Amino acid sequence: MRAGNARSCRAIVPLAFFPRPLSDTIPESHQPPRLVVARNQRHLRKAEAPGSPAGSRHGASPPRIVGGTLRGRRLIADLNPDRTRPMKDRVREALFNLLAGDVPGKHAIDLFAGTGALGFEALSRGAKGATLIELHFPTAQRIRDSAVQLDVADRTEVITANTFSWNRPSADDATPWLVFCSPPYAYYLEKADEMLRLIEGLMNDAPSGSVVVVECDDRFQIDRLPSFDAWQVREYPPAVLAIFRKVDSDE
Repeated sequence: MRAGNARSCRAIVPLAFFPRPLSDTIPESHQPPRLVVARNQRHLRKAEAPGSPAGSRHGASPPRIVGGTLRGRRLIADLNPDRTRPMKDRVREALFNLLAGDVPGKHAIDLFAGTGALGFEALSRGAKGATLIELHFPTAQRIRDSAVQLDVADRTEVITANTFSWNRPSADDATPWLVFCSPPYAYYLEKADEMLRLIEGLMNDAPSGSVVVVECDDRFQIDRLPSFDAWQVREYPPAVLAIFRKVDSDE
């Protein structure tokens, strides 16, 4: 064999010969927590790097905290439109401007958590703690990863459950709630009766001083909300926000 042909005789090893990473072969819900967190943190660093492309494989950057002690920090999220519909940053900022002094000291409850942006925003602005309800297991795990990334895991409870069947906390604890009800907009059309029962139950069960926030779009007849005259309503097309503040009956 001539020396000039030596290079052409190198063995070619098929790519399939090399094993795939553990994270590609085992469902996320069964992976060791440290592996899931480490991988998601790599995605987050890539999303925050200067000049980086979109922050998720679905073409949008992960939500960022817009105010408070965590301002500017981004969440770990996979923005699959079939799974999550985060409130837009401008709408979230407007909402928390409306809430202002309603946030500090309350316990935030994010009912259809998705990315967890509302619960984490509340923590950033002084909420005592946060409970986030999310039905989809991998999405709930990303919320937990965000809590670790933001150093608020000790004040965060993530519950993987159906919001409609979730057992609400007892109102025996006098800590007022700050409830965020921001589901897929279609729920107000497809599950209107369930949504209205859920909202009315929260209004009744919440301790005095609690606040309930509802986000819908203009397809929902906002005046169907229970005790509609007690709600503060603002429009940020296509979003519509409604805020209910619970006061003592003798006030």
